[in-house]
Amino acid sequence: MRFEEAKGLRIPKVGFGTWSIGGDSLADHRRDQASLAALRSALDIGYRHFDTAESYADGHCEQLLGQAIRDSDVNREDLFITSKVKPENLTTQRTREACEKSLRRLGLEYLDLYLIHWPNRALRLEDTFQGLNQLVRERKVHHLGVSNFDLEMLKRAMSLSESPILTNQVPYSVMERTYAENGVLEYCQAHDVLLTAYSPLEQKGLRMGRGLGKVAQARSLTVHQTAIAWLCSQDRVITIPMSGDPQHQRDNIAAADVVLTASELAEIA
Repeated sequence: MRFEEAKGLRIPKVGFGTWSIGGDSLADHRRDQASLAALRSALDIGYRHFDTAESYADGHCEQLLGQAIRDSDVNREDLFITSKVKPENLTTQRTREACEKSLRRLGLEYLDLYLIHWPNRALRLEDTFQGLNQLVRERKVHHLGVSNFDLEMLKRAMSLSESPILTNQVPYSVMERTYAENGVLEYCQAHDVLLTAYSPLEQKGLRMGRGLGKVAQARSLTVHQTAIAWLCSQDRVITIPMSGDPQHQRDNIAAADVVLTASELAEIA
């Protein structure tokens, strides 16, 4: 597994996203068995970065992730756990309360990374960071980040955070390049900020054809592996695909070690 280094940390290039674990916007306990199986398989295969949020399955996703971690023989210190606070909780007090609830659901003493899930322009970002900075001072959170922030808001967040912003988590893939085109990726690469690519496998666009399919065929990779390798071959980019299929989980994590050449990257682009 390749790692990305930022702010003195080594973070796996490929982590495990947990959207749809335990439900979608609401908890769906009919999915519990399959969700726990997916999490346990990911831990057994070697995933060590898990990304969740209080809004995933209305908190039930965090509960299931916590259960899977407790059931495993993986040391907490070897894991990198990310969660997120939802937009309506971005006041000073509610941010702190949301984090504490996430920790209780996960059964953890601290989060490695805590993100603002979506910006909320109706609430003052200064108030949000008052709460976030306090969480870092109390060591309930070790690192801060944001998600779905444009360049202007990312710069504001960096100015308000008492500790370095570790990442901006955004949609980024072979087919979705908005945050490369709007300057966020370049800014992150220049300022030692990770860009965490979510939704890296856009099903409709990943077809055997043209650049992506050509490189996949030449490397004896799946199209999905090639799409992940394209992300992992970029500086300061990590990604968090999700799959409940153990073979797909293996394929995704193996793609982190595929280093594409400059000509292959250009072919895909």
